[in-house]
Amino acid sequence: MDNQLIPSQQTILVVDDNPTNIQVLFDVLDASGYRVAIAKNGESALNRLQASLPDLILLDVMMPGIDGFETCRRIKAIPRACDIPIIFMTALSDTVDKVKGLKLGAVDYITKPIQHEEVLARINIHLQLRHLNQTLEAQVAQRTAELTDTLQTLKQAQLHLVQNEKMSSLGQLVAGVAHEINNPINFIYGNLSPAEAYTRDLLKLVECYQTYVPTPPEPVQNCMQDIDLEFLQQDMPRLITSMRLGADRIRQIVLSLRNFSRLDESEVKAVDLHDGLDSTLLILQHRLKRHKSGLPDIEVVKDYGTLPLVECHASQLNQVFMNLLANAISALDEVTETHPERLSEPGEMSTIRIQTRSPNPEWVTIHISDNGTGIPENLIHKVFDPFFTTKPIGQGTGLGLSISRQIVTEKHGGSIECYSQPQQGTEFVVRIPVRQTLPIAEPYAVGSIVA
Repeated sequence: MDNQLIPSQQTILVVDDNPTNIQVLFDVLDASGYRVAIAKNGESALNRLQASLPDLILLDVMMPGIDGFETCRRIKAIPRACDIPIIFMTALSDTVDKVKGLKLGAVDYITKPIQHEEVLARINIHLQLRHLNQTLEAQVAQRTAELTDTLQTLKQAQLHLVQNEKMSSLGQLVAGVAHEINNPINFIYGNLSPAEAYTRDLLKLVECYQTYVPTPPEPVQNCMQDIDLEFLQQDMPRLITSMRLGADRIRQIVLSLRNFSRLDESEVKAVDLHDGLDSTLLILQHRLKRHKSGLPDIEVVKDYGTLPLVECHASQLNQVFMNLLANAISALDEVTETHPERLSEPGEMSTIRIQTRSPNPEWVTIHISDNGTGIPENLIHKVFDPFFTTKPIGQGTGLGLSISRQIVTEKHGGSIECYSQPQQGTEFVVRIPVRQTLPIAEPYAVGSIVA
């Protein structure tokens, strides 16, 4: 027999106000190896259940105070005792009484006078049934846990696939754009200096000519008037300077794309996180400058502390910054669309704040906050769940924050937390260790250009 069904390990609570019945049942059950507990009324039985739980209850129907039916009802109302099998003992043979007891949760009836073999047989059957039920529930719970773990594993695998595909596509796009832009801009930038020198020489020649020939022939004067030579002499240097600034701007954008993707760095390297933040902001510049669509620009307040170089997967952390900043911009866009009156309040404008700190030599923190509408309290605990999004259908995959948490926690051993209050905005706090356990390469050389 199963160890859990050995009678000596089972406790039977006998609830009866008749001393003779108690004695008879005690002798029978004790002789069969059961432990026996006694209660002489319903109140006493309920008090006993507060201290310890029996495996089965033999309950008399007719008792002073609360009867067996009421006692049964109260026992079933106790969460920790509701599954204990209750067998009524009664001299009543009325079917109505038996149905009433069964409806209250009893599992069986024993009719007085007690028949020893019948009592033992019914007790054994219901103890076995309870044991089988508990075993089945345990198996179901275990199987449910296994299925839940399997589902979670599948979700994580899907996240990995989505992230890898997303980063791979982004890397290919950035590589192509950087390459296509970089070659012609380098050609233009390289020719600006000699073009500037040639222009300066030509203007010098014109000045020299004007000095020695103050009154040129009429055709020359007409040409000088047609081309507005005076304005040309003044504007040409400014034109060259603006072309150089534009070329520099494009070179910065290419560098930012490279810094953002770090396509040549798959391993852990020591980098300046501020470069990654600035590069991400530059890529998102078109969403921050909204005046062309008739909306006020989003102000970015940078409160950068002094950070050490951080050992990390730079491209992956930049993806985290991109997700957090893009979400902040979306939140502020939503305020503009749904609560335009906020923009007319004195001193109120759409703002994103970025704060970086190094609280100790081992860690750095990055705070990214906005003054949007915030996240409802009942949804904050879901923001990192895969596929959860508050955006309309078709406007969000629900993977950005989930992937960000995976990158920060699993790839870097850090943490990411979300704090939000309705109508006051949202803040994400990312904590990253300065050093990783993996070997690192030489620090990344800022300033080189993708070819």
